[in-house]
Amino acid sequence: MSFALLTDPARPAVEPETGAPAPDRVLSGAPVFTTWNEYESEDGKRFAGVWRSTPGSWRIVYDEWEYCEILEGTSAISHADGRRWTVGPGDRFTLEPGFHGVWEVLETTTKRYVVILP
Repeated sequence: MSFALLTDPARPAVEPETGAPAPDRVLSGAPVFTTWNEYESEDGKRFAGVWRSTPGSWRIVYDEWEYCEILEGTSAISHADGRRWTVGPGDRFTLEPGFHGVWEVLETTTKRYVVILP
């Protein structure tokens, strides 16, 4: 069994990676992702760290489980069936495999995440 101490999100201990949603998924804006992946399991199926995105919206399709805690900023998450949630600092939630919808970053959002791939 391993142990991973996650750092203060204001001072991550790892170098960030930058990226963006796939161009065919972007609905508005030009969101840029910054990810500090602080943990990856030996089998490459579990991850934890900090993620930040600038404003914009894109379609999301989840094949994995993801637990999120919003640290700063505001985002809206819409399910394909029309349900919509606005999330901000202190909000915690789980996205399950099969979730389809839209992630909209209203103001730059930072979250702590734990992802478990199938």
